[in-house]
Amino acid sequence: MAVDYAALKAGGFMRQKQKNTFSLRLRCVGGTITTEQLVAIKKVADQYGHGYVHLTARQGIEIPFIKLEDIDAVKAALAEGGVEPGVCGPRVRTVTACQGGRCCPSGCIDALDIARKLDARYFGRELPCKFKFGVTGCINNCLKMEENDFGVKGAYDVSYDENQCIDCGVCAKVCREGAITFEDGKLIFDADKCSHCGRCVKSCPTGAWEGKSAFRVFIGGTFGNHIISGKELTPLIKDEATLMRVADATIDYFDTHSNKGERFGRTLERLGTDELQQILADAVAGAEA
Repeated sequence: MAVDYAALKAGGFMRQKQKNTFSLRLRCVGGTITTEQLVAIKKVADQYGHGYVHLTARQGIEIPFIKLEDIDAVKAALAEGGVEPGVCGPRVRTVTACQGGRCCPSGCIDALDIARKLDARYFGRELPCKFKFGVTGCINNCLKMEENDFGVKGAYDVSYDENQCIDCGVCAKVCREGAITFEDGKLIFDADKCSHCGRCVKSCPTGAWEGKSAFRVFIGGTFGNHIISGKELTPLIKDEATLMRVADATIDYFDTHSNKGERFGRTLERLGTDELQQILADAVAGAEA
């Protein structure tokens, strides 16, 4: 019987150079799996593979050396342990993320929570070319957001209460962008220089600085044969509803305007960003209305 390699690839089974042998990509949202899932993965790797797994550059797990005749048995065994196959080819891939504010002192957002919501919304959607989401918790940018088609970077929307300030100068010392200075004993805040890192909020001993979780978005990044840095085409996004509206508008634009096999960064190089930027501005305004 003819083998439908395209269907197998869509289900996470990537052909190896060995005949009728595949490396199975698993769905590990935000690089997180449970111990129960680990047990199931080990059993499958031992029984149907070569007794090891490969950890990918995008926080995934692959089980190599799966034979064609074992594919159904492998899927059934993994399903018993709550493990799902990933996807390959021209569709939305599993979302990557750091742990963000749930664990990291620098985190401005719960990156894993946002990754799970994006994954639930878009995972596996068919598109002209592969599309990658990534979420990082803060400006330290451990997940390299600018290398994703849609990268989300955690941020703080900061505000300052002069009445709570004791002019200790700690905030100015920790600010790495020069956005906070003191002149004649008075605090000066240059919002245009602010990177929304939240260091002022976390260091202030009196609560004069406050911060609310927010998002910076980078669009059109790619990493591979042709590296393109994603562009920040929206202002600071201040709530999840707006973030999802911007993500919807972005992926719909890519679906409509990209050529088959063309990464989003190439699409934006070809068409420019003016039209998309207006669409995103409308999405932000719509969410705020």
